Amino acid sequence: MEEINNVEVTPCTESDYLKPFRVHYNQNGTKKSWDFMRTHDSVSVLIFNTSSHCFVLVKQFRPAVYMCEWERAKTQPPQSAEKTEEGASEAAAAPVPESPEGQSASEGESSSQWPPASAGVTYELCAGLVDKPDLSLEEIARQEVLEECGYDVPASKLKRITSYRSGVGVTGAKQTMFYAEVSDDNCVSAGGGEPREGELIEVVKVPLHEAMTFAYDERIPKTMGVVFSFIWFHNNMSPKYKISTNV
Repeated sequence: MEEINNVEVTPCTESDYLKPFRVHYNQNGTKKSWDFMRTHDSVSVLIFNTSSHCFVLVKQFRPAVYMCEWERAKTQPPQSAEKTEEGASEAAAAPVPESPEGQSASEGESSSQWPPASAGVTYELCAGLVDKPDLSLEEIARQEVLEECGYDVPASKLKRITSYRSGVGVTGAKQTMFYAEVSDDNCVSAGGGEPREGELIEVVKVPLHEAMTFAYDERIPKTMGVVFSFIWFHNNMSPKYKISTNV
């Protein structure tokens, strides 16, 4: 997953997933304009394994996150040797993947200027795009759980948590979040995503008693969906099962 090399950034002139626009409008008599992206809506699923009392997340490399980390690193002033050693010690203590060697770049950038591939790896809920008009949101979510995490769960067993807008300053797309309880008996494959779609996913299990520590540990790169869903579980499901999420 983390053997990332030959990085090259080029203009995006055509995409099946992002379409940039500029909207012009008047608001309270003031003429304004705003740049935005048209994207697909999506679904996400909080998966709880009742056999092992753990949450099932996915871990994958996100190029957008990686490039944001690259841009951020470029604007930071050079660190002293003492600071560098201190930072290396903190990074070694954090529960994130170790950096691979041999990162390369293009257009004159030396490999030392690019962050390690682990800078682009994030922990997320199982999720997918709403790009199949003939399927319901529940059916799309069920399909994602099967492909990414390997659990075969009937669509009728998915509980809708809520829906919300994400990236409101840029996209405004809607994501609908579901909750699914699974057991080891529901596991029919190792998951890992759909290679034909370019997916390379690692299934990760977070023990229930470590969930909130995981959620608030800023050294672990994760999406807001993970944090919110863990809090939702603590408030709504923990009392039902009389189990602790370590809060």
